[in-house]
Amino acid sequence: MYPAKMDQICCGGGGGAMTTGYDNERIFYARRKMDQIKSTGADMVVVPCHSCHGQLKNIQKEYGMGDLEVKYLWELVADCLVI
Repeated sequence: MYPAKMDQICCGGGGGAMTTGYDNERIFYARRKMDQIKSTGADMVVVPCHSCHGQLKNIQKEYGMGDLEVKYLWELVADCLVI
């Protein structure tokens, strides 16, 4: 994704944002991350963070990305180990 590394964009779910009750703000803040994911054309995004996983799963339909598969990093590793 671009930008990458130290310039990466936050998903808006950090710091327990999903439990604060500020849903409209959380969804609005995520727009940059969802645009970033959308611009890659990817049908799957893999995240190591529980907050990112929950946030992306929670808002993907808000941004017309209901088919986006959101996986934890450990899920991807487990999928690769299954023959």
